[in-house]
Amino acid sequence: TMVIKTDELPAAAPADSAREHGSQTGGKGRPGAAEPPSVMLLNGDCSESLKKEEGAAEPPRENGLDEGEPGDETTGQEVIVIQDTGFSVKILAPGIEPFSLQVSPQEMVQEIHQVLMDREDTCHRTCFSLHLDGNMLDHFSELRSVEGLQEGSVLRVVEEPYTVREARIHVRHVRDLLKSLDPSDAFNGVDCNSLSFLSVFTDGDLGDSGKRKKGLEMDPIDCTPPEYILPGSRERPLCPLQPQNRDWKPLQCLKVLTMSGWNPPPGNRKMHGDLMYLFVITAEDRQVSITASTRGFYLNQSTAYHFNPKPASPRFLSHSLVELLNQISPTFKKNFAVLQKKRVQRHPFERIATPFQVYSWTAPQAEHAMDCVRAEDAYTSRLGYEEHIPGQTRDWNEELQTTRELPRKNLPERLLRERAIFKVHSDFTAAATRGAMAVIDGNVMAINPSEETKMQMFIWNNIFFSLGFDVRDHYKDFGGDVAAYVAPTNDLNGVRTYNAVDVEGLYTLGTVVVDYRGYRVTAQSIIPGILERDQEQSVIYGSIDFGKTVVSHPRYLELLERTSRPLKILRHRVLNDRDEEVELCSSVECKGIIGNDGRHYILDLLRTFPPDLNFLPVPGEELPEECTRAGFPRAHRHKLCCLRQELVDAFVEHRYLLFMKLAALQLMQQKASKVENPTSLENGGLSPSESKPEDPLGSEVGNQEEGGSASGLAKVKELAETIASDDGTADPRSREVIRNACKAVGSISSTAFDIRFNPDIFSPGVRFPESCQDEVRDQKQLLKDAAAFLLSCQIPGLKIGIGELITRSAKHIFKTYLQGVELSGLSAAISHFLNCFLSSYPNPVAHLPADELLSKKRNKRRKNRPPGAADNTAWAVMTPQELWKNICQEAKNYFDFSLECDSVDQAVETYGLQKITLLREISLKTGIQILLKEYSFDSRHKPAFTEEDVLNIFPVVKHVNPKASDAFHFFQSGQAKVQQGFLKEGCELINEALNLFNNVYGAMHVEICACLRLLARLHYIMGDYAEALSNQQKAVLMSERVMGIEHPNTIQEYMHLALYCFASSQLSTALSLLYRARYLMLLVFGEDHPEMALLDNNIGLVLHGVMEYDLSLRFLENALAVSTKYHGPKALKVALSHHLVARVYESKAEFRSALQHEKEGYTIYKTQLGEDHEKTKESSEYLKCLTQQAVALQRTMNEIYRNGSSANIPPLKFTAPSMASVLEQLNVINGILFIPLSQKDLENLKAEVARRHQLQEASKNRDKAEEPMATEPEPAGASEDVGSQPQAAKDPSSPSLQG
Repeated sequence: TMVIKTDELPAAAPADSAREHGSQTGGKGRPGAAEPPSVMLLNGDCSESLKKEEGAAEPPRENGLDEGEPGDETTGQEVIVIQDTGFSVKILAPGIEPFSLQVSPQEMVQEIHQVLMDREDTCHRTCFSLHLDGNMLDHFSELRSVEGLQEGSVLRVVEEPYTVREARIHVRHVRDLLKSLDPSDAFNGVDCNSLSFLSVFTDGDLGDSGKRKKGLEMDPIDCTPPEYILPGSRERPLCPLQPQNRDWKPLQCLKVLTMSGWNPPPGNRKMHGDLMYLFVITAEDRQVSITASTRGFYLNQSTAYHFNPKPASPRFLSHSLVELLNQISPTFKKNFAVLQKKRVQRHPFERIATPFQVYSWTAPQAEHAMDCVRAEDAYTSRLGYEEHIPGQTRDWNEELQTTRELPRKNLPERLLRERAIFKVHSDFTAAATRGAMAVIDGNVMAINPSEETKMQMFIWNNIFFSLGFDVRDHYKDFGGDVAAYVAPTNDLNGVRTYNAVDVEGLYTLGTVVVDYRGYRVTAQSIIPGILERDQEQSVIYGSIDFGKTVVSHPRYLELLERTSRPLKILRHRVLNDRDEEVELCSSVECKGIIGNDGRHYILDLLRTFPPDLNFLPVPGEELPEECTRAGFPRAHRHKLCCLRQELVDAFVEHRYLLFMKLAALQLMQQKASKVENPTSLENGGLSPSESKPEDPLGSEVGNQEEGGSASGLAKVKELAETIASDDGTADPRSREVIRNACKAVGSISSTAFDIRFNPDIFSPGVRFPESCQDEVRDQKQLLKDAAAFLLSCQIPGLKIGIGELITRSAKHIFKTYLQGVELSGLSAAISHFLNCFLSSYPNPVAHLPADELLSKKRNKRRKNRPPGAADNTAWAVMTPQELWKNICQEAKNYFDFSLECDSVDQAVETYGLQKITLLREISLKTGIQILLKEYSFDSRHKPAFTEEDVLNIFPVVKHVNPKASDAFHFFQSGQAKVQQGFLKEGCELINEALNLFNNVYGAMHVEICACLRLLARLHYIMGDYAEALSNQQKAVLMSERVMGIEHPNTIQEYMHLALYCFASSQLSTALSLLYRARYLMLLVFGEDHPEMALLDNNIGLVLHGVMEYDLSLRFLENALAVSTKYHGPKALKVALSHHLVARVYESKAEFRSALQHEKEGYTIYKTQLGEDHEKTKESSEYLKCLTQQAVALQRTMNEIYRNGSSANIPPLKFTAPSMASVLEQLNVINGILFIPLSQKDLENLKAEVARRHQLQEASKNRDKAEEPMATEPEPAGASEDVGSQPQAAKDPSSPSLQG
């Protein structure tokens, strides 16, 4: 049986596999249906009985849908609704053969339009309608609602007359077809285009893997990697990052296609049907003028200087511009056809738009060609108008809120709702980004133009923009401008969280934070009526002056109360300026405003999460010893440091485990002493008053662990549930146990585990009533414990990246540096900064804008110029010494880290950094795009960068990512199944998740990427290599497009794809993919990174398989060195590494080296696992075998020495490794294990599987759920090649092991 590596779970998945899913409907049945949930997860994720008692909602699973609520009716029936069977229709289009098209009932008619506009033979049509039996179909109706449409129906394509709008759409579409292979939109970061390079490395031969002949194994292939990829190479070239794609040398179809200067048509020509005029220069250099009329396109007789709208001869009128151009230019006809062929051959994932724009930090030198559509976009009123709502801006707030109000009772409704929410969010993000750039570039008029730059606010396209400065001393007590800069991102995190909880009736603003050219811009949707009223009047909940005046409102309390449990926010009371008690269920800054639309909005959510006390010194408050020992608290620049949501969740989970252990411990003591006197409970070493729950308990609980804590915990669980349900069956002593445990861990309830934070504790200016002093004291303690937990439990698990500290500090300096640069000096300023930061050249000189362009009269500095138009030249005097001094200072002040370096070369030397990596990091963090070329960073004779090397500066955008909740549930249930060993069911659930993800997000999304990767892995384990390849290819393409071509995730996807290629005997492809992965690793991290060991083991094994032994050893020995460095010489990983090296030496017949390595491995196994462990025995067997071979070889040599040439030599058996054995090792290092199990293990497993199966059956019968998936757990068939290990366990469940 096989097991899947746990790191396949996406980070987002809550630890939910612990709970048995009650029914098989994708784990959405009630958790309490079959048995009590096996762990009361996190914050009061408690049994049904408790819910009835407290009316508590369960915490949302990541996406805010209460698990009990949607799941109740989500039976298999509903799932089937989505999978309505498709049917095929026949399409009749003018001028081509009829063809049939597969459609599905819930598609809209307009989706058929899209398909036809994409097809090679109909792509030149945009303005047509579809007719069924002579009736025109409505664009927006669903196919299932069209009367008489069925299998085999004939749809006729009918050309419609043009309007100006339709003519524009047509020209734009033709331009898109002409540019379809041109990557310039991806390099320029427009229209959600992004790059992908996979096809360069696979040569497009992945799909036909199944048909390849098996005899390929020994065909000679070229395995030599480029010099710069070999271990130990110092060279880090940049150009291979974006290799030139053959298809990019575009076939020129036309020289120029632009709008004519004669537009718009004069009145009398309008009355002849002229819509607009185009000017074209063909590849043959013929200049023509074209009229777009209501009936189509034709040549007119105008020239550049003479207007003559009469048709020219030949009088050819064509409904499609492409057909007209085919007529007048042979080159166009030939090249356009080739271009479309190539376009449709590309993988769809290479060309579908991504949901959010991805920017590339490097780009090659590109020619700037004339482009009518781009020019028109830049200068028409389309700035702020969206194409599909002609002539009006979108009311973003109304769209965002209406989509939230859509019904969500069943699966189809929820899918529609989530799809709408996601779509509006990605549109809003794009519009907000464009607006923010326009604001900073000075192209939007402020609504308060007479005020100083910092205080200006803007409205554009129904979006409100403000700058991240402290206006009117709002944040004076919190750190001024510094606080005003972090507040928007904190607020965005708050919006993200409240959106995820998704409480009906509570509304948040659309919020996007954009960093661009050193400024931070917050873009928000506008509450109806807010601009007409004064803020004091509108706020009916919360405080506008940080807690001096505070108001509350019953409806807001009721709405926020529903978020209290999932967000772990405590309902509490504070005093206002008149010393009256006011009740809140959020921090005081959170404001409630009822808009003119009657909706309840909350805004300013910057303190949704509790403060991080390590960076908030409070006079008279002592932090726990763990903190003070590490030098905390430290004063920070602002007082808005807060704990991340993940940390709060981790802390609560940690406390929950502690709660269970404490209670179990006391129950056991009770049993042991059998003393009637219940006070003995206190003796467990915890008088809760002074108990510091971290250490003493930990050790106390630890000793009891072995005893029977498993059964103990089970009892506690039972007990906790009984007491929580409060049905009077629990005896007082047991209640005492739970009460003590609750008190010790800081629970706010004494009958159940429930931890919540008061977000106003330690908030400057907030006062609490006398009556709450005890509660406030406990809350303070809880925050201190959380601060200590962060230091003692969470941070030790992280590695501090010095490179990250340096680039973040540099980013802070760069931000203020850029604010002083005017537009015309931007590339000079950025290249000067990069020279000071990365170049070894000691005194770079900045180039100010050339003198001849400076006007003679310098205007006096205006205080209200647009944000990006400062005109000082202070930036030009920066020197490398000064910059590095500032970086060290910043690292000390901000991160309290002392850097030991005063120049880039010293930093590189001291910390083993790479300049190319630092360049990538600073570019990604600040939005710089630089020219793709080799930079001589280390030259002391000339600076590394010139102004020409800085191509662009992009915005860095932060936004909310709406989630697909149902899809996510399916995905998690699938993962849980897979971990229990039910591969087939897991596979079906994950396929279902994939469908739902596609339904909500469209085809491109990070979560779909995780889905595809897991599917590929499952297919691989089940032996279906072709499916594995096709899914993994999609995962790689998607990762490149959505996350970036050198994102760490993409590197991993390349490694997985290489493994599946190798298994399908595509050896050269596997190698080139691994070499690409290694190049990217070197660029992004350098050689000194723990993951490099895995990658080099992969490369070494594949090279071993193709008998490139010396090359193989270079990679395997490097992997051994890296593993030893990061895991220590005694680690099991290192033992495995020794074994892999020994195998290659064996193949080379160098037995002494082989023995030496295998002995090292054997010693590690023996000390770590003991003599009798399987691994130790295997290693010992292999040592014997090596020794025999060595002896045989020695005999032969002796024979030769003794008898010379007449020696009778038995032929030596040197075996090249079999592909199966190499694959087996590849599976091992990549964490895909096929484990032979002992008989006893097998018995236990069978019993466990049977038990689970019965439970599932029971719950199934109870739910009478119609099931969309097979219920029979199939034995997971091992892949064929790996037959070398005994397949003892033909059993569908197996323990999880990490390779």
